Amino acid sequence: MSLLKQLFIAICLFLVVAFTGSFIAGVENSREQLISQLRSHAQDAATALGLSMTPHVDDPAMLELMVSSIFDSGYFASIRVVRIPDETVVVERNAEPRPDEVPQWFVDLVDLRPQGGDALISRGWEQAARVEVISHPRFALARLWESAIASLLWLLLCGLISAVLGAWLLRVQLTPLDKMVQQAQAISRREFLSLPRIPRTPEFKRVVLAMNQMVDKLKALFAEEAARSEKLREEAYQDSLTGLANRRLFDLKLANQLSTAEQHSAGYLVLLRVQDLVGLNQRLGGEQTDALIGAIAEQLERLVERHGKPDWLAARSRGGEFTLLAPGLTGEDADRLAAELSEALDNLYRTGASDCQPVAHVGVAAFKPGETPANVIARADQALAQAQSNPGKGWERLDDYLTQNGKGLHNWRAWLDEALDQGKLQLYFQPVVRCAERSQVLHHKVLARLIDPQGEAVSAGRFLPWIERLGWGARLDRAMLEHSLAHLAEHPQPLALSLSAATLREPDSLAGLLDLLKQNPQQASLMTLDLDERYLPPPAELERLAQNLRSAGVQLGLQHFGGRFSLIGNLTHLGLAYLKIDGSYIRHIDQEHDKRLFIEAIFRATNSIDLPLIAEMVETEGELQALGELGVYGAMGRLIGAPEPWKEMP
Repeated sequence: MSLLKQLFIAICLFLVVAFTGSFIAGVENSREQLISQLRSHAQDAATALGLSMTPHVDDPAMLELMVSSIFDSGYFASIRVVRIPDETVVVERNAEPRPDEVPQWFVDLVDLRPQGGDALISRGWEQAARVEVISHPRFALARLWESAIASLLWLLLCGLISAVLGAWLLRVQLTPLDKMVQQAQAISRREFLSLPRIPRTPEFKRVVLAMNQMVDKLKALFAEEAARSEKLREEAYQDSLTGLANRRLFDLKLANQLSTAEQHSAGYLVLLRVQDLVGLNQRLGGEQTDALIGAIAEQLERLVERHGKPDWLAARSRGGEFTLLAPGLTGEDADRLAAELSEALDNLYRTGASDCQPVAHVGVAAFKPGETPANVIARADQALAQAQSNPGKGWERLDDYLTQNGKGLHNWRAWLDEALDQGKLQLYFQPVVRCAERSQVLHHKVLARLIDPQGEAVSAGRFLPWIERLGWGARLDRAMLEHSLAHLAEHPQPLALSLSAATLREPDSLAGLLDLLKQNPQQASLMTLDLDERYLPPPAELERLAQNLRSAGVQLGLQHFGGRFSLIGNLTHLGLAYLKIDGSYIRHIDQEHDKRLFIEAIFRATNSIDLPLIAEMVETEGELQALGELGVYGAMGRLIGAPEPWKEMP
């Protein structure tokens, strides 16, 4: 029962007790006074009658007239005149008047009885008769009833005012308590919010300060672990001279990109190599050579910023060798990118960075999922060798039969437009299980297949680059959400669905998805929307998105995490359902110690806010065992189960 209801009941009980006590005390205090007044009233009437009747003691008619005049003008139960010698009644008037508008239960409760008085009528010195008068308490009962009603109305008014003021005061005083409840609920959602306003009430003030202190302590622990993990990531995967990714991270990303066509697309690998780095170091000195390498790295970063996507990776492999991993890049775009990069390198040459040969050459090689990293790197080396043999061009692109798909932009546009309009989409589901108990399914990851004109299901890795190039990511998200909600209506089990960057950039598309979720609250409660770490909006927009999804009954997750570890500081405000670690940090984790250290650091940081970790792309028993030892909560990947249509799942 709420405090407001308790206060209302307490006020009602108080009114009952107060009125009952006041009534009883009033009746008891007034009883003797009323009895005395009734007795005095009867005695005064008897005395007045006795004096008036003395001259007419022997005239019965006059006596009756005088008794009637008195009886009819007062509150009397009876008046009678009795002769003393023989006790005969000369005149008698009786009546049983009822109190006006006084209920009988009140008369019975008060129990105020009539009072009497008498007087003698003399004939000279002889006592001839006696007058007996009995006053009826009708007037006293009426006054007492009016007093009780007035007291009740006054107490009701006081009670109503007290209830209103008490409710207002209680609401004002309990506002900090409501804030503390919201704060505690936010903590349960892994959101750590401090209350900015400290209440003046000492009891609430102590509690709020204690809660804020706890939240600040958790934030400090989380920030400390995040900083330690970020430092470890930089040491393990970042080049100290240029700030780009190092060879270790490049190998991880390339292997991950080539592992499966499920969510990874084909693209191009750009290999850049500085000519005669040792000679440059001897001629220019170590400081200027380092400046040259830094300038090349800066050119790559600018290039990625202008043309790239978050899943592109610029790295310094070793010495004067740089790589750019560009999934989703087409051949024409690769030519433009290589030409722009070559021109930027020529500008470095013209400004005096080198005094003879061109600074560097560029080789561009195609790749697609399913190849081995060694073959892709070898193809890039071959393209670089051809560029070095052609001094007039400075770059060379080497395609391979693996990247040819037989379709141009026009064909892709026509097919994708038809598939999205006609709903030619099939859902595939990949299980996500607990590491400690593989039989316990946490949820299923929803993946998309589009049906081509030949009736074959095309994996996302093939059509997603064209979807992004055509700007139809929001259309695909809408279609997948509609199909997922329809699936949940028949098979109510938890699902996880990815949102594209296009939906996050388009407010109208995002609002449409939220409206669709709110129209299906039962299905929405079983759904978690995954955001890609590489496509996250600014912190303020991300927090607003998390609140909107929460109001629609949907949970929010983060996938492909690990490349931007500095973002982990903002996770305390989002109330995430889980954090999915990018598969590139999971591959061979049972064999590579640096990956274990990195995942352990992430676990320490997220465990402080009770945020579950889920590993992506788990493919071996050794990886799964290592993840369980590190405390990772869940896992998904080919080892757990490949994506399949629902009807084919056990």
